[in-house]
Amino acid sequence: MKKNILFVMNHLVCGGAEKSLISLLETMDYSKYHVDLFLFRHEGMFMNKLPKEVTLLPEPDNYKYFDMPIKTASKELLKKGEIKTAFNRGVLGYLAKTENNGAVMEQKFWRYLSKSIDRVEKNYDVAIGFQEKNPIYFCVDHVKADVKIGWIHTDYKKLGINPEREQRYFTKLDYVATVSEELVSSLKEQFPEYKDKFKCIYNIVSSSVIDKMSLEKVELKEADDNSTSLISVGRLAKEKGLDITLEAFDILVKKGYDIKWYLIGEGNVKADLERGIKMRQLEERIVFLGMKENPYSYIRKADIFIQASRYEGKSISINEAKILAKPILITNFETAKSHIKNNFNGIIADMDAVSVANNLERLIRNRDLTEKFIINLKTEEFGTENEIEKLYELMEHKKDYQEN
Repeated sequence: MKKNILFVMNHLVCGGAEKSLISLLETMDYSKYHVDLFLFRHEGMFMNKLPKEVTLLPEPDNYKYFDMPIKTASKELLKKGEIKTAFNRGVLGYLAKTENNGAVMEQKFWRYLSKSIDRVEKNYDVAIGFQEKNPIYFCVDHVKADVKIGWIHTDYKKLGINPEREQRYFTKLDYVATVSEELVSSLKEQFPEYKDKFKCIYNIVSSSVIDKMSLEKVELKEADDNSTSLISVGRLAKEKGLDITLEAFDILVKKGYDIKWYLIGEGNVKADLERGIKMRQLEERIVFLGMKENPYSYIRKADIFIQASRYEGKSISINEAKILAKPILITNFETAKSHIKNNFNGIIADMDAVSVANNLERLIRNRDLTEKFIINLKTEEFGTENEIEKLYELMEHKKDYQEN
C-alpha cells in the first residue's frame, strides 16, 4: 500500500529551494508513494514542472489577502464580515513597518496568519515542511501526520532568526533535514538539545538533465578571444553579494578589460543595482536576463560563473555550473569550501571587491588556470540523485538512520 506524503512550500518561483523541490519530486518513486503538495500561492515558473503524479492541493482561501495592499484587503474582508482576518492583515502591515528583519517578522506573524488559514484535513504518513519558517510552521500546526520533517536551506545564524521561537517547532518535528554538513553543524551548535534530529540531505541535481538542457539554443553571443563574459544565477538579493561583484567588475573595466556580465534572476536589490550601474556608466556591459526556466544554456555559453555571496546554504546554481565544467569564482562565505576546492576546480576569493577583481583578473588572463579547472571539473561527478534514498529512510522513520 502506498504511503501518503505531503510537501508544504510557499510557492514555486525561481529560487534554489523551489528548484530543489522540483528535482526531488522528479526523482521520487511513485510506485511507493502518493504525493500531495500544498502551496500558499499557486504561482511561479516551476508550476509547469510539477510531475503529473503530484496532486496539487487548493490554495488556502484567505492567504491572498496577505499579498494584497492593506487597504484593499481590509475593505474586502470587512465587507465579507471577516473581522479577525482583517485584524490579522493589519498586524502584518504593522510588523512590516516596525520589524527590519524579514525572517523575524515572519516568525512573529505566523501566530496571526495561522488563525486565518485552515488545517489540512487528510491524515498523512509523512508531512514535510520544505522550507524554513512558514512551511515548517504550517506542517507542525496544521497537518496531521505520523512523521513530520522540516527542511532548512539556509544558515539560521546569518538570517538573524530568533532561536527561541524555532524551538517549539523543532520539538514537534521528528527530523530536520538541511542541505550541507556545515549547516548541520551550525544547527547543532544553535540547538544542541535537538542534535539527533538534524540530518544532511544534499539538493538533488541531475547531471544528465542539466547537460541535455544546456544544449538548447539561446540568444547570447559568446565572447571572442579578446573579451570575457561573466554570468551569475540566483535571486537579486543582498546576501548574493551582487554589489561586491558590481564594484569588482567596475575595477576591471577601468583597467581596460573587455568584459560583460549577465545576471539571471529577479529580486529586491535590482533597482539598487541599476542605479549603481548607471552611476558607473556600465549600462552597455551588464545585462539583466530576468527569470529563466532553463539557465543552463546561458551558463554554458558564458566564460566564467561568479557568485560573490555573503552566505549560502548549499548553492544549487554553483553545483550546476560545476556540472557544466564552467570556471567558477565564489567568495569565502562560511560554507564555501563545501562548494569549491580552491585553486583546483575554482577560486574562493575574499569577500571584498578588490579580492574578487584580482581573482577575476587571474581567470581572464591565465588560460592555463581556467583550462585546469575545466579538466578537473569534467573528471568529477556532481549528480546527487541518490540523495533521495536518505529521504526514504527518514520517511520510514528509521531511528537507526546514520549520516554518511
